[in-house]
Order: sequence, then C-alpha cells, then structure tokens
Amino acid sequence: MADSGKMYIGTSGWSYPRGEGRWTGYFYPAKKINELEYYSRFFNTVEINSSFYRPPSPGYVERWARSVPEDFLFTVKLWQKFTHPGMYEEASGEEAAVYPEDVDLFNESMEPLVRYGKLGALLAQFPPSFRNNDSGQRVLNGIVSIFGRYNLAVELRHKSWSDDTYTAELFRKHNVSWVQIDEPMFSSSIAADLPLTSDMAYFRFHGRNREMWWKGNSETRYKYLYSPEEMEELIHKVEAAAGKVKQTFAFFNNHWQGYAPRNAVSMLRSMQLPFKEFPEPSSSTEDEQETV
Repeated sequence: MADSGKMYIGTSGWSYPRGEGRWTGYFYPAKKINELEYYSRFFNTVEINSSFYRPPSPGYVERWARSVPEDFLFTVKLWQKFTHPGMYEEASGEEAAVYPEDVDLFNESMEPLVRYGKLGALLAQFPPSFRNNDSGQRVLNGIVSIFGRYNLAVELRHKSWSDDTYTAELFRKHNVSWVQIDEPMFSSSIAADLPLTSDMAYFRFHGRNREMWWKGNSETRYKYLYSPEEMEELIHKVEAAAGKVKQTFAFFNNHWQGYAPRNAVSMLRSMQLPFKEFPEPSSSTEDEQETV
C-alpha cells in the first residue's frame, strides 16, 4: 500500500507497438528492450489496459510485478465482460452473462499483484451509453459489491450520473473513487468537476481531440498533445485533490506516438516531483508531433 499522500503519475498502458500511434522511436528506443522495465525507469505507476480485453495470465502478471521497482504500483482495468457487454459479445461471439467463474478468473489474474503489494487500484470504466437508470444502477451496485475488496475506481461518462446525488452517496458509502476525466465535452458528457468520494483520487486524461472523438480509430482518437496552458489546468486539479486524500493516481491516455509519456513527464516536472527526461525524437518527428 502506498504511503499517505503518495502521488502516482503515469500512462494508460505501456505497450503500443504497432500502427501510426506506436511508441517505438518516440518513447521507446528502436532496439529490442523490455518495455515495462524501461517504462518503470521514468514512472512509478501504469494502468494495465490489456485486462480489459481478457484477464491476463497470472504468470504474465507475476513477471510484470517482478520487473518493476519496489515502489511501483499497477492499476488494472476491469474486463469488458463486466462493463461493456455489447463490445464483449461483438468481439467474442459469446453471451456477456457474468458467472461466478468469471469473477474468479479475473481475481486470479490480479492475485500476483496483490501478493507482491503492487496493486494500486482496480479501474471499472463504463461507456458513454451507460446511463443512470434502474438497469445501470443494478450493474453499478453489482460492481461495487463484487469488487469492493480492492481500491475501486469507477469511470462514468454520461451526465445522468453526475446529475443525481445517488452516485456520490453510493461511492462515499463504499469508499469508491469517482474517476475524474478530461476528454472532449458534449451535451451528454458527465460534469467536468466531480466530488471526491474516497481516500483515493483517480484522474484519467484522454486528450481533447473533439474532431476525431467519434469518427477516429483507437489511435487517432487520442492524437492530442496537451499544451502548457492546458497542463497547468490539469495540474491544478490534481494538486487540489491530492491535498485531501491519502493516495492520488493520474494517467495520461493520449497515447498517440508517445504523447502520453511526454505529458506525464511534464506534469511530474511542473509539480516538482522526481522525474527523468527520456530522449526526444528526431527533429522531423518532433515537427510531425506538434501538429495536433
């Protein structure tokens, strides 16, 4: 468990090996390396996002836990079968009904992190279509009940949740962190400022690429580098929350071509936290990156 007031700043995922948004040559060197070990030289936390698609093998997770420094923490994104049933059915061709063995499978995948003291939080991210109605409340209550044993953080995106005091009351009762997100704003978007509902603050910064948010793919949607002025805004929110909780996580998900680690290092530097610069890309690549 982290020390009181500890700050954890990193990125959502660490492995982006393919496509235009790849990190090789932008964050990772071109030579073959252990990416997680390299990543952990610069940051003290990372979100495991592959767990959204399928619970990872405990053997893989144990190797991850053993390859990072002692004070490094992982957060784990909950399997889509629990939060995105439609997406799960489309991807797998299987019914998205949740059974006890699904819960056991996911818990087993996280067990090495628990055993090594490396599990910072469990992230349950819901889609924008997930609304505050009878069905939505049943699902949310189920997630809180089943996974409340962990430091649980919940990301909601539809304004019906922030329009209703029910959500904050539920989260406070069960010490669940309401994830603070930064992304393009639309009429259905959740409120920009959400209350702190537990002794942990959890931030996710997705970028503000409004033009590509709905029509872009999994890479171009996140092609957005936060400006220094925008970073000041984000830092203010993180610092304000950190002064009121025991533990703060902040993750950049604007992963296109290493934008996320660039902004994460910028946040560490501006907050006067320990940081290490990573080699900048070539000038020609840098010019391309600035076009956002």
